[in-house]
Amino acid sequence: MCTMHQIDTQKSEAFAENLIGMMNHGALSLLTSIGHRTGLFDTLKDLPPSTSKQIADASGLNERYVREWLGGMTVGRIVNCHVNGSNGREPLFSLPAEHAAFLTRDAGADNIGIFTQYIAVLGSVEDRIVECFKKGGGVPYSEYKRFHEVMAEDSGQTVMSSLVDTILPLAPGIIDKLKAGIEVLDIGCGRGRALNLLAVTYPKSRFTGYDLSEEAIDYARENAKHNNASNVRFEARDLTTFNDDAPERHYDFITSFDAIHDQARPDRVLAGIYKALKDDGVYLMQDIAGSSNVTENLDHPIAPFLYTASTMHCMTVSLAYGGLGLGTMWGKEKALEMLDAAGFKNVDVKQLDHDFQNYYYIVRKS
Repeated sequence: MCTMHQIDTQKSEAFAENLIGMMNHGALSLLTSIGHRTGLFDTLKDLPPSTSKQIADASGLNERYVREWLGGMTVGRIVNCHVNGSNGREPLFSLPAEHAAFLTRDAGADNIGIFTQYIAVLGSVEDRIVECFKKGGGVPYSEYKRFHEVMAEDSGQTVMSSLVDTILPLAPGIIDKLKAGIEVLDIGCGRGRALNLLAVTYPKSRFTGYDLSEEAIDYARENAKHNNASNVRFEARDLTTFNDDAPERHYDFITSFDAIHDQARPDRVLAGIYKALKDDGVYLMQDIAGSSNVTENLDHPIAPFLYTASTMHCMTVSLAYGGLGLGTMWGKEKALEMLDAAGFKNVDVKQLDHDFQNYYYIVRKS
């Protein structure tokens, strides 16, 4: 007997296959993260086909763990396994050059291995997130043990590698001003890698970095000392009331790199940025490329990852501090709306070839 709820067997089986693929790929993300963190991909890139013991010795790692990891990499079609027939010799493993181009540190901005680390970081708070589903609230920054470490490595690809040569030129004239000497503020500076780079590159300018995390700020300060950068300072600061306590017309250039959507009160932060920016100043906001409308994100290449990151980090961290909980995928429409509400009427949005994940908003007061 037919009903309106009759199952299309072919669609059902295809969906089940997709679920199994999802499970396998999720598992491989964990192993890929381990391969990145331990340097196994970097070791394999430079080795001829080798046994698990040879690979372990070259990496300085435990052979039994390396052997099991190689098994997962082999069945995941990431590492090649060369079987030597029935002569009793051990199998040999190698990393194809085509795969190394996206998994090793030499790959630079193309190294996807860095991003797989987020899966383990996000998974570590799953119990807390489930509790939030039931009771509301959020999970604070302090619960994410490696987040700032991974985020710093991530920004090393999308920001550090192209900051001076590609990102800064998006704001016309800003490089000449930095060379001459101006006041610069970075909102949500994390471990301060971008700001420390700018401080060393433009010694006549003065730089300030704010972040909520004491751990990240301590790291940024130590890095500044290591670089002998005396023209940069870092402060652990809650920006919830930045609209009230921001210094008026103080900064020539303000930046934020994937930070505004994380804020408890992004509306107040943006209002504070408007207040703190000089009348002829520039605000450069890098933030997630996407739409505020979920159906327009169906073809986004990493939309599932971004909504997961939002649920398990960006949105929940904001909610943990009583914030708006905008989430990672607040979208360009919402970003433009909030910039306008803060007072910014002159906004230009750009994308860069190396960074499909983000938009770059070039913002002026008038």
